[in-house]
Amino acid sequence: MKKIKFPTAQTILIIIAGLVAILTWFVPSGKYDSLAYNPSSNTFTQTSLEQTTQLEATQETLNTLGIKIPLEKFISGDIWKPISIPNTYQQVEAKPQGIISFIKSPIKGIIEGADIIFLVLIIGGLIGIINYTSAFDTGISWLANTLKGYEFILIILVTSLIAVGGTTFGLAEETIAFYPILIPIFLAAKYDAMVPLACIYIGSCIGTMCSTTNPFSAIIASDAAGINWTTGITGRFIMLFLGTLICILYIIRYAQRVKKDPTKSIIYDQKEAIEKHFGNSTNASIKLTFRLRLILIIFMSCFVVMIYGVSQLDWWFVEMTVTFLVGAIAIGIIGKIKEHTFVDVFVKGAGDLLGVAIIIGIARGITIIMNDGQISDTLLYYASNTTNGMNKGVFINAMLYIYGGLSFFIPSSSGMAVLTMPILSPLADGVGIGREMIVNAYQYGMGLFAFINPTGLILASLAIVKVGYNKWLKFVIPLVIILLIFTMLVLTISVYL
Repeated sequence: MKKIKFPTAQTILIIIAGLVAILTWFVPSGKYDSLAYNPSSNTFTQTSLEQTTQLEATQETLNTLGIKIPLEKFISGDIWKPISIPNTYQQVEAKPQGIISFIKSPIKGIIEGADIIFLVLIIGGLIGIINYTSAFDTGISWLANTLKGYEFILIILVTSLIAVGGTTFGLAEETIAFYPILIPIFLAAKYDAMVPLACIYIGSCIGTMCSTTNPFSAIIASDAAGINWTTGITGRFIMLFLGTLICILYIIRYAQRVKKDPTKSIIYDQKEAIEKHFGNSTNASIKLTFRLRLILIIFMSCFVVMIYGVSQLDWWFVEMTVTFLVGAIAIGIIGKIKEHTFVDVFVKGAGDLLGVAIIIGIARGITIIMNDGQISDTLLYYASNTTNGMNKGVFINAMLYIYGGLSFFIPSSSGMAVLTMPILSPLADGVGIGREMIVNAYQYGMGLFAFINPTGLILASLAIVKVGYNKWLKFVIPLVIILLIFTMLVLTISVYL
């Protein structure tokens, strides 16, 4: 009897999309009224089932609607998405999603996710071009020799730097660009591919989980909860430091075990295939010439420019994609690659990441099924009702699990914040705790589940590294359990201080 293989990432997501479509036949459809600010007319638009109403953009209007958010948060643009209005939920006519909607969902998701998909494809082209020049292999050889005996420094640096990016400006989708670059370096250091995967993905998860200045998480959630984003920031910094330390120690422990005995690797059966795919060779025969150094500098500068643009210049996917495209062209010119060869190599490199792009589109399609079936608000409504009458400790941990569960259906941090904070943050007032604790529960719940959330970025990341979801779960579940216990302990202590 043949051994049954674990399904591919694409198949897993298609199954989930089907289950969500079935869910729309059993979960009642419902909607909260929404409120959006119109900067051109300085008015609010309240959208309900029956009508759309224009309201004065005043603090009194917000107070009347039960929204405890300062008016300046809307005017300044801190809150740019429509928010849910508390106590306005009502059931609507059911909109179950049938087989046609299910079939259309991946295509709609690919169209809606075109921004990140094009980023991934252009990065693939750039990787193809730099590999063609041999600059990358030569640079890896130099780095491997330089860090000989101190390879664990790579783990500390990569995990820490990505965690800093996650906590400050929400470094998440952008990390997809780092896998093809860093995996060969870690392989040259005699680690397996699980180690760079963990450093990059876990670094991003723990950083965004403990967001401090992240505008797409901590700031927008605090604004939507009606509090200053600096409220509770000290606790989040402490959580960031301790959480990152736990993650680094966990990764180093696994990495050192694999380095001593490669058969201890969870993906040992894929060792040869992965090394062949990522070109694990130290190309000592080619000297690191001035031209190759210049190519590597331009290559790394693309990421520096991307990070600066996202964090300081309000860049998003279009600008990031252009940065990598310009970088690829510049490297082609410096490397003296002929025009026909450049196009062929670039297209082949982009094609290598086409599977990742399809995964991103299917995941977006799941969200589309939920929105079209109008069950997101219903899940939020019932979640808010489950916390009635709880004491502080039980309440805050219940919120942690509620946010973890909701993030399966709403993986967007900013989308989750504007949808849930106006509804769930007032519950803190009745329990007698600060609203910043709801913000913490939101961040920690979403962040913890992101380690394994199949509707998030993990399946796209695994597709690049050629690692199965089952093997990732085997690696990461013990860490998730450790972090979950630690987080519950911190939240429980916090509400009684």
